[in-house]
Amino acid sequence: MAATFLPVLPQGDVDRAIQLIQQAYSPEQRLSSEDQRRLQQELFEIQRRPEAWGLVLPFLGHPDPNVQFFGAHTIQVKIARDWDAFPEDAATQLRDMLLELTGRAISSGQNKVILRKLFVAITSLAMKLHPGSPSRWPDWLRSTLGVFASMGVPREHIMDFLAIVAEEVESADLLPPRKAQMKQSLAEAVPMVTQAIRECITAPVVQRSPHDLSSALKCLQAWMAILPANDLTPFVPSLLSLMVPSAESPSPEYDEQSFIPASDTLQELLSSSALSDGAGTKTVTEPLLLWLDRYGSAIVQATVASGFVDDISHSLCKLLVALGDHSAMYFAKNIASPAIVKPVPCPFPLPAPLPPVSHLVQNFLKLLLQYTALPGYYGADEEESEMTLSFWYLFQEALWNVDYGFDVGEEGDAGNEAEEREREMMPVAKAVYSELVSVLRRKVVWPPRNVLNGWARDQRDKFQAFRRDVGDTLINAYYVLRDDILSFYVNDLLQRLSTRQAQDGWEEIEATLHCVMAVQEAVPVEDSPHLRQVFGPDILDRLPKTGDERVRRTALHLIGSYASWFTTQPAQAPGSPTPSPLMNAITYVVSALPDPTLCLFAANALRDLCDANRTALAPHIGAFGELHAGLTGIPDTEKAKVLQSIASVIQALPPTEEIPPIEASFPAIVSPVVAKLFEALQSAGQLPEEARAMAVQQLETLTGVARGLTRVTDSLLAQDESPEVQAALKEMNRAREDPRVVKLRDAILSAIRGTVELWSTDASVCDALSDLFKSITALPSDVTLLSLPAGPLLELVCLAAQRQLTAVWLSLAQVLVIQLNPPSLLPTTFKSEPSPEASEVALNVLQVLLQTSLSMFAQPGAMVSNPDIVQAFFGCIEAYAQHFMPVFYRLPPDLFNALIQCAIGALSLQERYSLISACTFLSSFVNRTATNDDLAAAKAALAQTHGFQIMRAVLFGFAGVAPRSAMLNLIELLSTMITRYPAESKQWMSDILFAEDFYPCRATPEAKTKFIKTVYGSRSLKRTREGAQQFTLVARGLEGSAFGYATVSM
Repeated sequence: MAATFLPVLPQGDVDRAIQLIQQAYSPEQRLSSEDQRRLQQELFEIQRRPEAWGLVLPFLGHPDPNVQFFGAHTIQVKIARDWDAFPEDAATQLRDMLLELTGRAISSGQNKVILRKLFVAITSLAMKLHPGSPSRWPDWLRSTLGVFASMGVPREHIMDFLAIVAEEVESADLLPPRKAQMKQSLAEAVPMVTQAIRECITAPVVQRSPHDLSSALKCLQAWMAILPANDLTPFVPSLLSLMVPSAESPSPEYDEQSFIPASDTLQELLSSSALSDGAGTKTVTEPLLLWLDRYGSAIVQATVASGFVDDISHSLCKLLVALGDHSAMYFAKNIASPAIVKPVPCPFPLPAPLPPVSHLVQNFLKLLLQYTALPGYYGADEEESEMTLSFWYLFQEALWNVDYGFDVGEEGDAGNEAEEREREMMPVAKAVYSELVSVLRRKVVWPPRNVLNGWARDQRDKFQAFRRDVGDTLINAYYVLRDDILSFYVNDLLQRLSTRQAQDGWEEIEATLHCVMAVQEAVPVEDSPHLRQVFGPDILDRLPKTGDERVRRTALHLIGSYASWFTTQPAQAPGSPTPSPLMNAITYVVSALPDPTLCLFAANALRDLCDANRTALAPHIGAFGELHAGLTGIPDTEKAKVLQSIASVIQALPPTEEIPPIEASFPAIVSPVVAKLFEALQSAGQLPEEARAMAVQQLETLTGVARGLTRVTDSLLAQDESPEVQAALKEMNRAREDPRVVKLRDAILSAIRGTVELWSTDASVCDALSDLFKSITALPSDVTLLSLPAGPLLELVCLAAQRQLTAVWLSLAQVLVIQLNPPSLLPTTFKSEPSPEASEVALNVLQVLLQTSLSMFAQPGAMVSNPDIVQAFFGCIEAYAQHFMPVFYRLPPDLFNALIQCAIGALSLQERYSLISACTFLSSFVNRTATNDDLAAAKAALAQTHGFQIMRAVLFGFAGVAPRSAMLNLIELLSTMITRYPAESKQWMSDILFAEDFYPCRATPEAKTKFIKTVYGSRSLKRTREGAQQFTLVARGLEGSAFGYATVSM
């Protein structure tokens, strides 16, 4: 084939490229990854040359399929990426050559991978030539098919081509007008495409090639989102005809080659077409339900009988799930409908008489439930049960949202809709969900140990994930069944416990406990006789207290998950012979603490119980003292949680009664922890690693105790002037002044100081200190006996930051600054001014942090290499500006100027979050300076010294210095500058934009002038944003590009 219009590549280069392909991709070659990469790079360099169009013909004419593939690949890539360099007057010749090459490739039997590349190339070329006015390739799709028909291209390949056309146009990155023209060209071709697909589907088997049907159905799937509903509807009977057995019999035979593709196509129609989302119930849903009524049961019964899900059955399950997603509202509406289904076009005999709609709906639910209930274990014996779970959520939502499905008012009863639903629909729905919860209980049973030992790790993980998914489904079932679900599971537990033999395993009982635990999220926090049974002597007391790890672990999780429910139960009086459910649960949990495999779960459950039930447990503080005394042998990590649990109970005591348990008398829970921390500090010289690990553990324990002593409810004290609240605060403050408590706090602070001095550069110690600082400090309304003041802790933060600056210390400084200027305990209109003492502390801390941070940032590349520190730094400084703005203007001038210049410099960083934090700080700083009447002189000085540089950094950011993901933040800073310094900003913008040293970009003087006029036309944020975004697109050369407009952040 002559192609004189194409650039010519020297024959030596063509031969070299062929050699590279054969060396890199021949199966006989065994190359190292480095050699493979080298060959591919050399080939890529040849392909990217402007003359590489000349590779297409020799490659496609070569006998090696690998070389042919690269010929097709080259023309596809060249059209997509190098079109601008191709001679415009040769486009028609290229089109004709490409169509002829493709026809020849099909005729010569080249494989479908190569043909796909050529089909993509044709579509890419159409996207270059068809859009526009006038079009350079009008009616391109029809003309292409005409060329293929004249060359005798088989139907199979026509279908493949049409499928690729739809996929490529849908995913093409085109400007909206060009995309619309391409989509319109497909819409105009719909009659031709549907006729071609229909002829393929309905052709007798003897008249079509083995792959015709598969290609036609894949084509239909690809065009599904394009075809209008009235063009889709006629396909439903045709597709169902492909799923009818060859002969009616008790065990019908289905043709996999037609059944599965037809099922896949129906699934696509239900989920991704004009008939998706519940549309077409008469034309899609009901024909499918009639098909299921006639053929579905036999397939499912054969699956259950054989215990094996074959490909036909798996496909049916997927179709059921797709139909459920599509028609959940229809099913809810008609679950009890007496209306008779109307005749619809179907390729199989309809039953006579036609059944009620409710029969078809209930048959669907029965089939889906049978897949949910498949015998065997999910992940080992079957994969389908998990697929059905999502439907039960959708169906429950539909039951609650559907309009009443059938008009009972015709019979003279126009009663309340909710009552009618309850009377007609809900009994059926409850029956379905009752069966579901029974099925799911069975499906979550772990296999016996001898079977489980044969499972691989990933199989166990998969089954565990399935149990979690089942738990979510049970929550939806709870909303239908309410107390009935708990009643069912409690009765199941009672029955199994009463009939259990000594040699029986606990797997069945554990599964039921898991189901009770799973619905906790939906169970209201109110008294429940069923839960009283669960946590009473009938069930909890009969569970094992030794061995049988899994059922005990599930019981511990169950207790912890229902921790808040125990608050509904009356507290047990000390000395009462009948334990309350809460004390019963506490006893069970404590019994598991000594077991190494369950200690973690028991400690977590105890922490949750004590945290939620502090007041009820406070009278039993003595028993917790005994628990503390018996903690020997429990790992320190779990002991910390137990101490947090005890601290939670102590918190419910009056403040003055908290002191003995915390500090001096038995059981002393804090002093030993502090003593151990000092011990770790003293032994650091001899056993550094052991001492550090011990210190971390004691810090975590102190953190747990501090959290335990913190109230569990959100504080409302800052809004409450009631005498009771004020009296409680005074009582707490009196208790805090107790010499024993003061001494304990001093010891804690001293231990923390020693830890910081010794290990502040260790990451694990830093994290532990960070958690402790956050838990042991509080606003005045939340103060506890152990709460430490912010000032000394900030001093330690500064010490640690000077040794090694990290984001941890800067973040802590940000948290602690709020403690220096806490909100008032009494409601007030205005924010309270910080005390002189607090301002002095803030000034000292600010100077240290600025000197330390700015010294680090001054090192070459430091801000680029440490984005976490940069972000934490500006977040911290912004918090100081929020609470102590005047302090900044008391800084030494050099330090203040260095801070602002650092923030300005950060506006050119490429790491998004660093840049955003700098933007946020500068916007906040400018706003707070400008709106503070006491800083009028400072406002003018800030503009005079730094205003121009801030504006310059912003405009350079728009022009290309900053990443586009940060444009909104730069726009906000620009808006702040324009609002606070309107006259100065206008002059700055003109001077910067039209300066010779402005950042090199594609913005013309006209674009710059338009930008200034747009911004100053109204000075609204919306107009500023629009002007800045348009200027950004122009300056970066993205105006008119799909990428540019698609990525504008509105």
